[in-house]
Amino acid sequence: MHDELTREDIKKMQEELDYRRLELMPGLIEEVKRTRAFGDLSENFEYKAAKQAQNKNRSRIRYLEGMIKSARVIDDRSAADEVGLFDRVEIYIPEDDETQVIQVVTTVRTDPRKGLISKESPFGKSVLGRKVGDVITVHVSDSYSYEAEIRAITKGRDDGSIPLLGY
Repeated sequence: MHDELTREDIKKMQEELDYRRLELMPGLIEEVKRTRAFGDLSENFEYKAAKQAQNKNRSRIRYLEGMIKSARVIDDRSAADEVGLFDRVEIYIPEDDETQVIQVVTTVRTDPRKGLISKESPFGKSVLGRKVGDVITVHVSDSYSYEAEIRAITKGRDDGSIPLLGY
């Protein structure tokens, strides 16, 4: 499976990867060496904590390498009147009598609490390519769906300001 990422996604991942390899890892290796010298490893909390931090960093490095390697680069542009990646979309949900503003992003930038909705989510899939005035049906599961109306689209672009998901 290939993850669909923008050039900016890959750039941000490469920057984090470089930081983790070149700056963070040497310090973590030193910390493991320093804490190992404290004595009995079975009761050495500092050593265990240093090893955990080192393993967490290695895990993130493997994740980033895998994402970059398997990425399929996509364009973040869309027609002027259609919802595309990084656009802000004002939606009205009649079921809740609520208006929300969301931004459609790639999966590595998602943060629903901040209104950053993945293009792979049920809502993201439903809204991409649609226009102001369209009523969409969002299929959450086989037993639940809801409607939403697109009220406004503010065109956006991937300027790098949205951070990558942490872990």
